[in-house]
Amino acid sequence: MPASPGNVEIDGRRLRSERTRQYIIEAYLAVLRENPRVPTAVQIAERAGYSVRSLFERFPDLLALSLAAADHAFAQANAQAVIRSADADRATRIRTQVETRGRTCEQWLPLWRALTRNLHHSEELKVRVRRVREAVRLRLELMYRPELAAMEAVERQRTLIALEAITDFESWARMRETFTLSVEEAGAVWIRAIDRLLPPTPVS
Repeated sequence: MPASPGNVEIDGRRLRSERTRQYIIEAYLAVLRENPRVPTAVQIAERAGYSVRSLFERFPDLLALSLAAADHAFAQANAQAVIRSADADRATRIRTQVETRGRTCEQWLPLWRALTRNLHHSEELKVRVRRVREAVRLRLELMYRPELAAMEAVERQRTLIALEAITDFESWARMRETFTLSVEEAGAVWIRAIDRLLPPTPVS
């Protein structure tokens, strides 16, 4: 049965509204990358090419927009951070994990800072941050499974904590911003640190 003109019109409006919503999220992220301060509704709307009213028709407040941006970023980062070389030799696993994590930090650091800056405002933000950290931890466990499996439980837990701290967003930011290292130089620092932290790889 063909769709009625009314249904087509409603579907068209819904599609346009969803597209506008996506443009606003992308504008929010673009403004964040240019300026570390949390952007205003006016800045976001101007970048997206819409009115402030349009922004608030789709998001009740800027916190809701930041949550939507976090969900968008999490989905994008997961799609980009495909698990590769999990069964490769130690050097390849370390290099692959560092390259993937470095790209993630390079792209999403501004959003991460905006989220953590506003943690005290929202339990939902805390959930998003925990989800990201858990994803990082699971990836570390997978990539360094041979080395971690050889450890006692307490030592393994502490090593994972150290690995996560070493490859944290702010660790990347310090290397790139404070010490002005290139992406390649920063990656080399992480590779050396991880290799020294991990125990010898068991002989299979």
